[in-house]
Amino acid sequence: MFIVHSTFKVPDEKADEVIDIYKNRSGLVDKASGFQRFRLLQNAKRDGEITVEIEWDSKKDYLNWVRSAEFKHIHDLEKKYPDQELAAVIPEVKQFEVVID
Repeated sequence: MFIVHSTFKVPDEKADEVIDIYKNRSGLVDKASGFQRFRLLQNAKRDGEITVEIEWDSKKDYLNWVRSAEFKHIHDLEKKYPDQELAAVIPEVKQFEVVID
């Protein structure tokens, strides 16, 4: 299993707006080969620190997703988000290979 975390920081007062965006996400990633699970995590001490966690069957499946037209489409939409402060956020991405489950 392969897990990817994309963590981004927004002003605390915009956390609910970001959460609402993800509540209405397209779900395209859910249809990708090797996709297992999507989670949205909110830091328990800082509302504006949010992590997207996606589980994959393998690193290869994740890399295929990142190279896909669907991935590009979703990220192009993010750049056009009306709130330019949110559109400009760049996440910190960490990748994990599950070694014991």
